[in-house]
Amino acid sequence: MDYDPFDLTQHPPRSPRVRLGGFVLLPRVIDKGRALLKGKIGEYKFNCPMDQKLFSFLQINEKQFLEILSKTSSDKEVLREILKISPPSLASWQIENWSSFLQQSGPSDLESKKFFVSSLEQIAPEREDIVSWFDLLDLDDYVSFGGKP
Repeated sequence: MDYDPFDLTQHPPRSPRVRLGGFVLLPRVIDKGRALLKGKIGEYKFNCPMDQKLFSFLQINEKQFLEILSKTSSDKEVLREILKISPPSLASWQIENWSSFLQQSGPSDLESKKFFVSSLEQIAPEREDIVSWFDLLDLDDYVSFGGKP
């Protein structure tokens, strides 16, 4: 069986912690977008609230992002195209601060806290070390494809 990096019915996308051009989430959203375009996104959701955080920071929308994916074949090309249309004033320190903040962020309001706790209880109720959204996403990816919490 050939490995298809964009078949999310067989394996998860890259971790939200993986960076491209300093941006967390970008490789994961690339994986999800390419899987969507191929009809192999599985249970994953493209343009979910976490994806929207990336799009908002880049000042693009999901349609623009998918258009970029449809005309590029590598992560490097995707990054180059995104940087062409993103704000030119986006400095490396801003990207680093945004990425670091997002990587450490957890639920901040009552509704998101309830969702976080409910999700964690379904996946691994005994895990007390899961505190950020990225922790939860990584754990969910791991468990969804047969890992033991």
